[in-house]
Amino acid sequence: MTETLLSVRDLVKTFPGRRGRTGRPGAPIRAVDGVSFDVGTGETLGLVGESGCGKSTTGRMIVRLLDPTSGTVTFGGTEIGGLSQAQLRPHRKHLQMVFQDPYSSLNPRQTVARIISEPLLVQGSSAADARKRAGELMELVGLIPEHIDRYPHEFSGGQAQRIGIARSLATSPKLVIADEPVSALDVSIQAQVVNLMERLQQELGLAYVFIAHDLSVVKRVCDRVAVMYLGRIVEIGDKSEVYGNPAHPYTRALLSAVPLPDPAAERARERIVLLGDPPSPANPPSGCSFHPRCPKAQEVCRTERPLLQITGAGSRQAACHFPEA
Repeated sequence: MTETLLSVRDLVKTFPGRRGRTGRPGAPIRAVDGVSFDVGTGETLGLVGESGCGKSTTGRMIVRLLDPTSGTVTFGGTEIGGLSQAQLRPHRKHLQMVFQDPYSSLNPRQTVARIISEPLLVQGSSAADARKRAGELMELVGLIPEHIDRYPHEFSGGQAQRIGIARSLATSPKLVIADEPVSALDVSIQAQVVNLMERLQQELGLAYVFIAHDLSVVKRVCDRVAVMYLGRIVEIGDKSEVYGNPAHPYTRALLSAVPLPDPAAERARERIVLLGDPPSPANPPSGCSFHPRCPKAQEVCRTERPLLQITGAGSRQAACHFPEA
């Protein structure tokens, strides 16, 4: 059992609704609705789900790019959700983020030296020490240190993402929130970046919250997996339990869509097709939020919200009235 590094409890984020033609605000949008999980030192937790399920919003609240509406985020034993920006600064060096689009997350008017060293300058390092560290980090992530004075547009997408990773490592963090870090890259480049992140984790003892919709990538890099649907976690547990015998119907549907390398197995397996689109978070259904699309839904699913509870022999939890054995 590893030491708990990050503890998220009952995290909620509500955005104001869009104003209509009359000027009145619409229904509030509950993007994250009571999310709780822990991440241990050196562990990788995968957050998966369809687009719009709230996983990226959760990641941004952890690093305080967004302030939670309610709930707590405890990092290294300190509750950081309510800290001011000045109070948060000493903690930021241990908590960093890698973004989905490498080009939009890098300032096109700054050199790589400035981009990577900026977190160090904010933390009080001298310009000379920060530049030296930037060169070391470029080499660490597989870039040529002599290219330190180039600009982001002079690098490929995979190289630009390596720059983003190097920047996240500048202050020697303990936890990195990786928000879809390979989804904008070609498949061959994805493998290289995933290999890099695995190597860095082993060498530096990093913990990751790995946000993704590609379940194949998550299966490779994560120790535990949390499946989100409409702002809530519907299943969470060890990778072997979630992938080997998913308890929630939504998890089963997601896994049935993952391509298999064996053509015979691909043809023989059962596909679970979900009807319709996810409901709007501005008007979520009563009871279980998944019941309008669930093939197993019964009357209790329409009226009572299921809570996460241990299902099966392991530690895996599922929020379902009728979980799989």
